[in-house]
Amino acid sequence: MYRFLLTRQWLILALITLVLIPTMVELGFWQLHRHEHKVAQNALISHNLKARPVPVAGLTSPGHVVPRSDYWRAVTATGTYDEKHEVVVRRRTATDGAIGVHVLIPFDLKGGGTVMINRGWVPSAADQHAFPDVPAVPKGEVTVTGRLKADETTSASGIKDISDLPDRQVMLINSAQQAKLLSRPVLGGYIEQTGPEPKGDSPELIEAPDDGSIGPHMAYAVQWWLFAAGVPVGYVVLARREKRDRLAAAAEAAAQADAAEPEPAKA
Repeated sequence: MYRFLLTRQWLILALITLVLIPTMVELGFWQLHRHEHKVAQNALISHNLKARPVPVAGLTSPGHVVPRSDYWRAVTATGTYDEKHEVVVRRRTATDGAIGVHVLIPFDLKGGGTVMINRGWVPSAADQHAFPDVPAVPKGEVTVTGRLKADETTSASGIKDISDLPDRQVMLINSAQQAKLLSRPVLGGYIEQTGPEPKGDSPELIEAPDDGSIGPHMAYAVQWWLFAAGVPVGYVVLARREKRDRLAAAAEAAAQADAAEPEPAKA
């Protein structure tokens, strides 16, 4: 009674089943790898944020690509702000989700060298071609603390770099781009400022990255594996139901045939 499994309809269903099982298993492992990546990233963030701050020049130099192991590393920088060459980075969000800009400023280090500092978020100007209202930086020598970040690129961030922007506006925080604009070497990466806190809470300092949430990836992995296990079970259930329905139909047909046969004539 299972010969129907060799029909075109059931052969196609079997083929779909054979494709779905490994696909769902692979999707489960993909989610597992995302979970493991998130756990490792949280551990890195937590470790680097708690590490003793070190001078930024000890971790990076002009042209240096900040390795992942140094992302969010607590650093210090002593020197003076170069307010004349301050720029804003467009299309950035505040803590509450409002769209504005990040304030990016060169910082001339005591002893030589320049590093870019992201001062934080401010609202955009009403006119997109105008420079927004940005609070002034402290004058004279100051010590800044912050988190070391890698240069932004279009491939890594997904942000399209637009070249024909208004003066003093950029799309990416990139030390190589700023070095060209400044005509002097700039340390690779940049500092996401955490201190000193600005007067009046503007610019709004960027929140520390989340190092506690692991997301739903493990739950998704388990779901995909359960789905993979459920596919053959579903196939068997459908096949048994089809067998039952066919037997019932055959029995009903036999009963109708018996009822339709004429009774033998009496002698």
